[in-house]
Amino acid sequence: MLMRTDPFRELDRLAQQLTGAGTWTRPSAMAMDAYREGDEYVVAFDLPGVSADAIDIDVERNMLTVKAERRPVTKSDDAQIELSERPLGVFSRQLVLADTLDTERIKADYDAGVLTLRIPIAERDKPRKISVGGESARREISR
Repeated sequence: MLMRTDPFRELDRLAQQLTGAGTWTRPSAMAMDAYREGDEYVVAFDLPGVSADAIDIDVERNMLTVKAERRPVTKSDDAQIELSERPLGVFSRQLVLADTLDTERIKADYDAGVLTLRIPIAERDKPRKISVGGESARREISR
């Protein structure tokens, strides 16, 4: 079997072993991307190997919290682990959402290990045009 050595991967693995897996009281961070697309903000979290029922999303006021747990895969009794690099445990991320976002209408989708949240901009905060009254609105004052 051909094995390739990556010293940085080994350092990451060692650091993870020293700090341990994430727990509910001390979760590990998860990678994410955030961007605006039209009239909504999109936030995508990488959660490979996490089942949809192990994801917990909460919003309290303007604080969004995403927690997920990657559980060990059950193996047969005669299985012998040769290499284990995929981190297990709890992952979490908190975001402070702007007041201009509508937290009542957040949509969540989970596909191919990516959790995608779509947060619409509140109607009251979308740009809008205001019409200006013309000459017909002018009146003459008589004494």
